[in-house]
Amino acid sequence: MTESNPPRFTPQGLIRTPEQTAIQLAQNKVVLIDANAGAAKTTTLALRIGEALARKLPPEQILALVFTPEARDVMRQRLLDIGIPYAAASRVDVATFEDFAARMLAQSGSGAAERLPQARQLKPYVLHALERVSERYTGQVEYLDIRTHNIALSQFLDFQLTLKATMALDADLEYMELEEAAELLKVPLTDYLATREYETMRLGGDDGAQFRGPFDATYDLACQLSQSAESAQALPGYRVVVCDELHDLNEAAFRILNALLARPDCYFVGAGDKDQVIYTKLGASQEFLEHRFARLYPSLKHYPLTYTYRHGPHLAYAMQEFKNKPVESSLPLHTEIRQLHYTDADGCGEQVIAAIKAWKRDGYPLEGCAILLRDRHQSIAVENALLKAKIGYRTPAMAGYLQRDEILFLRGMLAIALRDLEAVKSLEVRAAMVEALAVFGEVQLAPERLEMAKREVARTPSLLGDFYTLYINGGDGYGDPARSAGGSVMAAAIQYAAGLDPAVNAAEALRAICGQINLEQAAKRIFVRPYEASVVSKSVAGFIAFAEHSGQTLAEFWQTLNAAEAFASRKREKDYVTLDCAGNAKGKEFEHVILPFLEAGEFPSPMFAGGEEENLFYVAATRAKARLTLLSPSEAAQRSPYLARMRLAATAAAAEQAINRNSEAVQQQIPARYYLSATIHEAQQVKALGAKFDWSRKAWYVEPGGDLAPFSRWLRS
Repeated sequence: MTESNPPRFTPQGLIRTPEQTAIQLAQNKVVLIDANAGAAKTTTLALRIGEALARKLPPEQILALVFTPEARDVMRQRLLDIGIPYAAASRVDVATFEDFAARMLAQSGSGAAERLPQARQLKPYVLHALERVSERYTGQVEYLDIRTHNIALSQFLDFQLTLKATMALDADLEYMELEEAAELLKVPLTDYLATREYETMRLGGDDGAQFRGPFDATYDLACQLSQSAESAQALPGYRVVVCDELHDLNEAAFRILNALLARPDCYFVGAGDKDQVIYTKLGASQEFLEHRFARLYPSLKHYPLTYTYRHGPHLAYAMQEFKNKPVESSLPLHTEIRQLHYTDADGCGEQVIAAIKAWKRDGYPLEGCAILLRDRHQSIAVENALLKAKIGYRTPAMAGYLQRDEILFLRGMLAIALRDLEAVKSLEVRAAMVEALAVFGEVQLAPERLEMAKREVARTPSLLGDFYTLYINGGDGYGDPARSAGGSVMAAAIQYAAGLDPAVNAAEALRAICGQINLEQAAKRIFVRPYEASVVSKSVAGFIAFAEHSGQTLAEFWQTLNAAEAFASRKREKDYVTLDCAGNAKGKEFEHVILPFLEAGEFPSPMFAGGEEENLFYVAATRAKARLTLLSPSEAAQRSPYLARMRLAATAAAAEQAINRNSEAVQQQIPARYYLSATIHEAQQVKALGAKFDWSRKAWYVEPGGDLAPFSRWLRS
């Protein structure tokens, strides 16, 4: 800021940092914000929009792009929070890349396609594409492997999403051999051929696309812009474009952004954190932040957002050491970092419970607590501990272990052994067990026959014992036993399970069932990516370990599983913790984060690049606001190397000094405000008592002269 160019927009309830003011006034054509986790990226972009409006730019000439509907809603709210009048804020174009692309395609006459956002809606089209592959290439192409179960279809859609996000399908493959093209794209040949048929079917209409799944609008617009200069010229002439979470940018979205910025009078501000790049499978890369923009716009300017407003200096300085970059906190808050140790998986689960109970004893609600895992197989010990302690939990994006395909297969075999599928109350779970039996038994049922089996067995559980005889031996098409590699193996496994004594040890029975079909090798054949197969193997091992630890018979263990499912599926409005994988937590924050299984070989995972694993740990740890609990093995040599890199003991003294400094700064800036320690779950309570919210510090406060008595439990010392 200079005297000749002071800010014209003054936010309400926010004291800007010098870093934020510099970004608000930035005048370079392209500005990239290098932000730390929790550094108020969205608020700072809203400030830039507020400045443009204060300088009389019409709201319709401003575009804010984000990657998710949730981020879109947050951006819209943040415009209002900083004081932009609703009449002006509502006219600013705030959209996800996908919605923006769909709108642009519609305006160009290519947007009449039906939008199908759910995988189940795409299933008929994928199956039809596979039928066309079978018709055209059987006998002509070696190694054709057509599978139609849900796992195979999910893997196909994942591969296709990667190809589209990276614009790999835009490569010149016309004169390549099919096998060569598939190898270049790093996808199985069958999936490559199915993608060709799927895209031909999707785009084959006279009026353009017939339907669009997730990300298809972004991909279609990126293709259109690359193929036609007129398409780029037809885009609206925005004067200011901002983009949040720029670390999630992929090639397709980058091409759309670049087309918008090609106009000489368009200015861009994008905020991201290269240390939060974790979606590489979807084409995200730090290359965009570090090099791609710079190559096209060499005069761009980088601005830092160093200060975090999510947690206090103790965690900020730990992340500074871990990532070797400047991280500061302006909060007078001691974000506590606790370390607990365990000797085995069950012990880790017990320490999770200890951390949750300590949180509750300190007077905080369970809803503010999140357990973030590196891999989903780790949830078995944690879920069992939660069930034993009768602590409710939710798994918002990660299925609980009882609903995972490999465990559903084993539960299905137990149901056959005990002739008791009726004990599973949910029709959906019964149907999922039938599909899991077909998938892990590697029997290739025709899609319509599998759906019939799922439907009939779910309604009449007694049919499960005759699953092989009724639906596999009598199969047709893909269900022809002669073409079903696993048919006889599965028949023998079912016969073995049906002969088990209910009084046999559950762990011994499960091991024998897995041995009957060699479940570990089956997983390697079913899952294309080795990582997924390894997670399945670990999940099965954890399930058997649970059975062994219980010491129960087959009949007793079956009852335990069904009781656990009833407890876990209970709907709760309060008194629950969140259980999820760390990769699903980006963009979220929690009062208390628990990170279990911080051991060598688990986190970091040896099956992923070191840089991406570091980023994932950084994302997981920085979700915490008030407390971070780290669980690692008792043996120091077995602990994750990430713990030592945080240098907690070495940074503690500096963190305490920073808290004192921040407290003094708050008192000098707003001497009469009384800040409260209310959590997000107590927001309505303190608001009803008259408290106000400071968006810069994300904290509630009482205005000078207010009655402090009702707020005594939340007053900070």
